[in-house]
Amino acid sequence: MSDRDYDPYARLDPVPSFPLTSDDFTDGGPLPAALYGAGAGGGDRTPQLTWSDPPAGTKSFAVTMYDPDAPTGSGFWHWAVADIPAHVTSLAGGAALPEGAVVLPNELREASYTGATPPEGTGVHRYFVVVHAVDVETLGIDPQVTPAVLGFNLHFHTLGRAILVGTAEFGGAEG
Repeated sequence: MSDRDYDPYARLDPVPSFPLTSDDFTDGGPLPAALYGAGAGGGDRTPQLTWSDPPAGTKSFAVTMYDPDAPTGSGFWHWAVADIPAHVTSLAGGAALPEGAVVLPNELREASYTGATPPEGTGVHRYFVVVHAVDVETLGIDPQVTPAVLGFNLHFHTLGRAILVGTAEFGGAEG
């Protein structure tokens, strides 16, 4: 297995999946320029997401975006949002999040989305956009914790997981 075959969710306890789509990209397809980082010629815009049929008992959602192919040894968290109310089943691209949602700091220590910015010479990167169905209305985590701490808490509260993977590479936002 190569590094590019690594699935960061494969080692977690299995949970049911549910449908997740985006008007911005298809599963396995390239991310559009708007979802790249500003420093890579993009717009640093959050993706549009729509999900349906979460498992029974879902009381909230969390959304994350993770690049396991970043040349760090630990990947790169681009976006982490917790406590999205259960009645919400879509997020508009670039739109404000619903009331109650908590945006955690990403790898740049910014409580926001940071777009794809693969360094030159590192090949195609995969961006795992995941909607986690959660069994509590609020995880009660400190809004300054890292996405890894969110992931730890999600381990104990995830009822289901919807995964959509986009791809990006150096220079991809330019054409």
